[in-house]
Amino acid sequence: MSKIILITGTSTGLGISIAVQAAQAGHTVYATMRNLEKRSALDAAAATADVSLHVLPLDVSDSASVNKAVDDIIAREGRIDVLVNNAGAGFVRTAEQATEAEIQWVMDVNFTGVARCIKAVMPHMRQARSGHIVTVSSVGGLVGQPFNEFYCAAKFAVEGMMEAMASYITPSFGINFTLVEPGGIATEFVANVMSHVAGTGGILDDEYKPVLEAYIGGSQSRGNQTRGGQSSYQTADEVAEVVLSTIQSDHPPLRTRTSEWSETLCHLKTALDPDGLKLSAQVTKQFLG
Repeated sequence: MSKIILITGTSTGLGISIAVQAAQAGHTVYATMRNLEKRSALDAAAATADVSLHVLPLDVSDSASVNKAVDDIIAREGRIDVLVNNAGAGFVRTAEQATEAEIQWVMDVNFTGVARCIKAVMPHMRQARSGHIVTVSSVGGLVGQPFNEFYCAAKFAVEGMMEAMASYITPSFGINFTLVEPGGIATEFVANVMSHVAGTGGILDDEYKPVLEAYIGGSQSRGNQTRGGQSSYQTADEVAEVVLSTIQSDHPPLRTRTSEWSETLCHLKTALDPDGLKLSAQVTKQFLG
């Protein structure tokens, strides 16, 4: 069955791959981005794949922009079946080094922006008694990692929000929630993180410097490993395949990792309930009877 799918953050990388693969599967795709002047890569990918996409402006940091995009789609289609929260940004700084403005920014892009989009589509999905909200989280939403404390905090917040909503909205209104948890993705995402570091003072010459250099070196090494060495980095297309499989599932998981490396990293937290559905059912029974 063809679905009406809204995707955020489709100007680069994973967002482009999700949009193109969803269109190839026969779905009606609304690909959105903050600045439509950056749509050339998306248009080129759609042309190469010979698929048609509807492209709209949507800035996840602006409620008015989010609401307008959702209202436009509802006016055209009458419904939104799937929301894919893909827009996000990495951030590498210690708690001591990060400014309050940077902390607010990383939380807004990665958490509050997701909340804005969910709030906008929920009334329509609730009225329809169906829908699927998919959020691209991260293994950083389950496992805290060096120099990523605020990025991980934002992703932990997204995971907590989605997990809480699934405990009562899914059984009451038939709306599913899924957290997709990749490790590294070989896209502009990593380059943008390091560009942000460079643009905000670079690697500071303090006691954290050798630890940060070790972290960056390890990240580069993991990205260069072969498949046999369990590289933490996947292609955008590989992760998009997991997203699309989740969208098309009749019984989607609450959470899913996207690679063997991701599963291994999170194993101690996920082994007893890999897809999160057992705990969700337990919470629903415990609090709602």
